[in-house]
Amino acid sequence: MQMSSKRIALVSGANKGIGLEIAEKLAQTGMRVFLGARNAALGEAAAARLREQSLDVQFIELDLVRAESIQAAAKQIDTEFGRLDVLVNNAGITDPSDGLPGQASIDAARRVMETNFFGALAVTQAMLPLLKKSASARIVNVSSGLGSLTFNRDPDWEFARVKLIGYNASKAALNMLTVQLAAELGDTTIKVNAADPGFTATDLNGHRGHQTIPQGAAEAIRLALLPDDGPSGNFSSASGPNPW
Repeated sequence: MQMSSKRIALVSGANKGIGLEIAEKLAQTGMRVFLGARNAALGEAAAARLREQSLDVQFIELDLVRAESIQAAAKQIDTEFGRLDVLVNNAGITDPSDGLPGQASIDAARRVMETNFFGALAVTQAMLPLLKKSASARIVNVSSGLGSLTFNRDPDWEFARVKLIGYNASKAALNMLTVQLAAELGDTTIKVNAADPGFTATDLNGHRGHQTIPQGAAEAIRLALLPDDGPSGNFSSASGPNPW
């Protein structure tokens, strides 16, 4: 085990897009970042590009639908450093067969939920013993405004027409994880918060978003770097608090 004064971070789904931006910005603060990705070739290539900037970044295989991958990642981080200071649950998927509750493919909704919620829950549970060894750990769940029940019931909301039962429900469930985990860890130094990136141009939406990737990553980065007197159990975007 290496004794490191650097803070140790793990970002899931970090080989591209918002996850890669989060990994880069955390590494720029001096952290040692594990860049999690399910595809080894893409993950290694992304980590190598960041190392070319003299950043301390290492690829780690992390496939949210494979329990053995999650457990192996936790074991590797434990073996190498014995703790984890920052966990960013960023990995997420959509499915073209997702849609309105009366029309969506059940299999599609199940696939989305498996990654976006159950995968994030599994990673969090696996990493929690390591996070508890940190003097001041942070957990950031990358959610979405589409996970807000308040927004979803507002016919005048900008994205009111986006009714994807699998995706929206998965992010609502991730928000519930945020609230409950923050309460569970209330007597610890671990802060747990959910970040809404906003409508960001990424592969997930065919690059239709009106925000840049740095703009979309900004709130998750801020929450990952919260001071010790920062909040826990909140859901926010770069513009401020979100309604649940």
